[in-house]
Amino acid sequence: MTDPILFISHNRIKEGKFDELGRYNQEALEKIKADKPRTHLMHAFLSEDNSMISFVHLFLDAEALDLHMQGAAERAEKAYELIEAAGIEIYGAPSNGVLEAFKRIEASGIRVSYNPTYMGGFIR
Repeated sequence: MTDPILFISHNRIKEGKFDELGRYNQEALEKIKADKPRTHLMHAFLSEDNSMISFVHLFLDAEALDLHMQGAAERAEKAYELIEAAGIEIYGAPSNGVLEAFKRIEASGIRVSYNPTYMGGFIR
């Protein structure tokens, strides 16, 4: 068995886009749930002042994250009309291809935090 990967993205909500983001988020979650069956968990959380949204993803292995990343650029295109990336946290060891993609994101100035070593736990 390979180790799970937790991926969290933090994003600023653009001025005047909160309501549109709410609608888009529901559509996007439903589409990902239908199209990405190996994305084990995906939840969105708002900051206390509704200025930030964080997306939490759980993948049971690196291959599941690879599959989730297919088409990510197209999904992000609409999302980035509504939000601006503020940071990414990665827990677990993604594939080299996904790791390279995150390094390109980091090189663009977005903070990326890597926590590659899995120490154990459980998923019910």
